[in-house]
Amino acid sequence: MIARFLSGAAIAAVSAGAAAADYSLTILHTNDFHARFEPISKYDSGCSAKDNAEGKCFGGTARLVTALAEARSRTNNAILVDGGDQFQGTLFYTYYKGKMAAEFMNKLGYDAMTVGNHEFDDGPEVLAGFMDAVEFPVLMSNADVSGEPALADKLAKSTVIERGGEKIGLIGLTPQDTDELASPGPNVIFTDPSGAVQGEVDKLTAEGVNKIIVMSHSGYRVDQQVAANTTGVDVIVGGHTNTYLSNTSDRAKGPYPTMVGDTAIVSAYAYGKFLGELNVTFDDEGQIAEAKGEPLIMDGAVAEDGATKDRIAELAKPLDEIRNRVVAETAQAIEGAKGSCRAGECAMGNLVADAMLDRVKAQGVNIAIQNGGGLRASIDAGPVTMGEVLTVLPFQNTLSTFEAKGSTILAALENGVSQIEDGAGRFPQVAGITFTFDASAEPGARISDVMVAEKDGSAPLEADKIYGVVTNNYVRNGGDGYKVLGAEGMNAYDFGPDLADVTAEFLARSGAYTPYLDGRIAAK
Repeated sequence: MIARFLSGAAIAAVSAGAAAADYSLTILHTNDFHARFEPISKYDSGCSAKDNAEGKCFGGTARLVTALAEARSRTNNAILVDGGDQFQGTLFYTYYKGKMAAEFMNKLGYDAMTVGNHEFDDGPEVLAGFMDAVEFPVLMSNADVSGEPALADKLAKSTVIERGGEKIGLIGLTPQDTDELASPGPNVIFTDPSGAVQGEVDKLTAEGVNKIIVMSHSGYRVDQQVAANTTGVDVIVGGHTNTYLSNTSDRAKGPYPTMVGDTAIVSAYAYGKFLGELNVTFDDEGQIAEAKGEPLIMDGAVAEDGATKDRIAELAKPLDEIRNRVVAETAQAIEGAKGSCRAGECAMGNLVADAMLDRVKAQGVNIAIQNGGGLRASIDAGPVTMGEVLTVLPFQNTLSTFEAKGSTILAALENGVSQIEDGAGRFPQVAGITFTFDASAEPGARISDVMVAEKDGSAPLEADKIYGVVTNNYVRNGGDGYKVLGAEGMNAYDFGPDLADVTAEFLARSGAYTPYLDGRIAAK
């Protein structure tokens, strides 16, 4: 197998006895799994047993067990790493927190993972408990955790493993704005990714390690910046932006791997729908001589491991009564894909924002804002179960009502579109208000034509007028960069009903709900 990766010059050198053979390594990788232990539909939401039996479903841990065994059989040297965000996304996480992820990551044989922002959703303590339960290192280089008792002396920046007689350096990386995206608490201080990575590369290089892999939960754009701004990084295994890289699909965001200088960047979409497989050949100096591969689709052709499937079914029993309860019906699929709800008006955003506003309009509230990143899946046409609603809205957020000046609302909308080019989750889905944005303008000056619905039509947003607003408690308290709402919002009440319950009840009153777009968000 190794000989397949050798250059012609290396083969000649080996046969002459003049040099050692090149070193080949298969890097198997996942990212943004989000507790999708069971198979998913083409919409990344739950998939019925009937559809799974008919080969219409993707992913699930039982398929990964099979795929990993097959992949490992194809190579002499392999590692398995994860690009972060194992936490959050289904009832499995809501019920078990990190315990179920730890059990199955141990079973799959991971060698390391980086911390994703969602690993902080329930604070440092839950992350620390997960780290105690796993049998591999969890890494994060770009943060100072020395002031956080739960993580100090536990969460390392990098590590070294051995495979096939060679040392491999592994470095973790997480979003610099994790303090805005999750709940790490005040004691974890996040820092610049490029500087953090270079510091660990220099340390590892000084220890004689010349093969270095970064597991980066920072997004495709940041990964390219880190590759360009550092030296000594051989491979970046990405995450965070759910980026699909491929050499065969016209839906890919770039080639697999994407080369930036001498650094190979890979990413395998999300939710266990693919298993990344990168075959890398290093020369004697630790430089990449060749890097090739492709994400492997985890479709119905991949058999599910029976023991794993049975164990997941056992763990699902406490959840079945909740998630199998049919709460509504939809006439068409409700689109809630990450790519659409973080880039413009989406049908799921309209549904959730409408449901929020409908619930509190009697209180004098006339504007609803929901962050697109809080919408985690689509819903198939037909009966809608509570489990599907909770897959869309898994964060247990509550409705938060407050008053704000028009100038505050405008600043919030500007924040919402400030990182649209990165696919950031702060993009605002709205109700009771319409606006236009220009993604080509400078952040802070992208919003125009803001109109607020009134009894007799609509009127322009007035800077000094006080409006009633509803959002979720995460956004109201400054999540996803909405700090202006926490600083300038007035008379806030953050303890309303659960957003998933509100959405389910709104759907239930609608008969067979028909999703729609109405132009409430326009792009220039």
